[in-house]
Amino acid sequence: MIDRPALADFLRSRRQALQPEDVGLPRGSRRRTSGLRREEVAALCHMSADYYARLERARGPQPSQQMVAAMAQGLHLSRAERDHLFLLAGHEPPARGTSGDHVSPGMMRIFDRLTDTPAEIVTELGETLRQTAIGAALVGDLCQYEGPSRSIGYRWFTDPTARDRYPAEDHDFYSRMYVSGLRSVLTLRGPTSRAAQLADLLDGRSEEFRELWKEHQVGIRPREIKRYQHPSVGLIELHCQILLDPEESQSLLVYTATPGTESHDKLRLLSVIGSTIG
Repeated sequence: MIDRPALADFLRSRRQALQPEDVGLPRGSRRRTSGLRREEVAALCHMSADYYARLERARGPQPSQQMVAAMAQGLHLSRAERDHLFLLAGHEPPARGTSGDHVSPGMMRIFDRLTDTPAEIVTELGETLRQTAIGAALVGDLCQYEGPSRSIGYRWFTDPTARDRYPAEDHDFYSRMYVSGLRSVLTLRGPTSRAAQLADLLDGRSEEFRELWKEHQVGIRPREIKRYQHPSVGLIELHCQILLDPEESQSLLVYTATPGTESHDKLRLLSVIGSTIG
């Protein structure tokens, strides 16, 4: 059962403890109190300011599990705080032990500061949870997908357009890398895991996947240099640095170009023209 007064107090305390710079917002000279404004939190949680304000006033409908998850992420809650929020809202917290959609506060603080860099936060199944604007300009909006298509590995074998921004000579490597990665996650998580479900789906939909799966290749790691064939600026070569959050089984991927190179100039161009060409 929802505990409206306690939920309101908890939301209010978390909002007041969160500073603008914690979420990549400017403090500005007119801010008279510490913490975020209600409308700022509402925007971070992808909900209306009126809806969020009613929750802080212990009014309004019981938020759905999706709404609670959005608030937990928007408020940069830890896992323990997220679980507490679910209970206050009258829901069972999500199960632990596997990769999920909740990004840790520390990872979010780093990500929020990468406004001028292609970067994304992905799960162990290659599902993009967060993506910078220039990252979307580089490879397209990867957060839009639902169901199994959220996984880049699944899209690689089922959607021909998933390969459009990668040079044709790199396709075989990526096919083998995605199969190897999925097998590793399945071995770790077991036959009832989401990885096993993805493998079953791909086995029924892709002959290429079936043939590669039979080879039992493991340990194929991403290359440090990733090449993209962008429709407007052409070939871009980027270094990929990976920051792993082992507790959440998520990775922050950051892409940079060597200064003075053609790729560096193209990346700067993308940062200027943004997602209008993405």
